[in-house]
Amino acid sequence: MSAIYLTVNGAERLKKELHHLKTIKRPEIINAISEARSHGDLSENAEYDVAREKQSFIEGRISELESILSNANIIDPKTLDAEDRIVFGAFIKIEEISSGEITSYQIVGNAESDIKSNLISVSSPLARALIGKRVGDIASVDAPSGIHEYEILEISYK
Repeated sequence: MSAIYLTVNGAERLKKELHHLKTIKRPEIINAISEARSHGDLSENAEYDVAREKQSFIEGRISELESILSNANIIDPKTLDAEDRIVFGAFIKIEEISSGEITSYQIVGNAESDIKSNLISVSSPLARALIGKRVGDIASVDAPSGIHEYEILEISYK
């Protein structure tokens, strides 16, 4: 298995999700399956089928999280000596040059990325273009809609 890199915050989020799945979701689904079984014939019991499907998803996610966390290299961005360059764990503020739109991101591991929370994967095209840059530098990203250029406005490690 290849190395899995996580920030400290990302590892904590995944640990909380794992705890929630094991202590709340798993018992809920076990109760739902028991309830559905009590209704008789399982061959035509839609509630039972739905509950078993949810159980399969939950057990799969638990296994995935346990695997990620047991193989993770946890990196604390605050302890990195990046010499004012963008590296893994950096919080960045960038401006798209053509539109003037300003956005903030943190560059994180693949397992913790979540674009809705502005957490971009270190292997994403944007992050790959930003790695190694400094404030004031321009990063070019080749996207399906064309080349986008971004100016780095701020870099921090929290």
